[in-house]
Amino acid sequence: MLKLDDVHAFYGKSHVLHGVNLEVRPGEIVALLGRNGSGRSTTVKAIMGLVEGTGSVHWRDQQILGRKAFEIAWMGLGYVPENRDIFPTLTVHQNLLLGEKRGAKASRWAADDMYKLFPRLKERQHTEAGVLSGGEQQMLTLCRTLMGDPELIMIDEPTEGLAPKIVELVAEFLRELKRRGTSVLLVEQKLTIALEVSDRCLVMGHGQIVFEGTPADLKANAYIRKEWLEV
Repeated sequence: MLKLDDVHAFYGKSHVLHGVNLEVRPGEIVALLGRNGSGRSTTVKAIMGLVEGTGSVHWRDQQILGRKAFEIAWMGLGYVPENRDIFPTLTVHQNLLLGEKRGAKASRWAADDMYKLFPRLKERQHTEAGVLSGGEQQMLTLCRTLMGDPELIMIDEPTEGLAPKIVELVAEFLRELKRRGTSVLLVEQKLTIALEVSDRCLVMGHGQIVFEGTPADLKANAYIRKEWLEV
């Protein structure tokens, strides 16, 4: 479905990714773990065409490295950035409508689905997004991306700074995506939630993948956790 081979990425002259190889298969959740600065966010930005990169990024057997971000989105990839990027002067409902992808194919998701996933958004649907709490804004940006009906959604740090109750809502959101067959590449700092919802775990260090395995494999590998994840 999504396959990266020997991907290098750069910010100007700064070489951040050093030959990343990874794969996301249909219907699975893959957690991309690592400390801050390890290259996780840069990896998803390279896939989405937001940073300069070399190597190979194939989406459904098509090379997408070098394409514009909007072209990649139209091909069926969704991206939820870490900084959320909601439209603050538009209402919750208007933000959701902006995420819709208009076309011949009927979407699997509608605004009513978003309100069932996060009832708080329904209560706030006529409220300007800029006055929402951090947790509500996170719910909104997740749902806005989902309104575009992506086949694979890449989510960068969805639980950062959120209260435990909101974290559990996000975890249930991820489970619902899996139930409906949407693949997920999840960049996450919280090891607990990543191990709970993912099918496979990848650990990054110094711009490379240093571990790949199941959540059970990672739980059993104390060396990898200590060397690359624990503070």
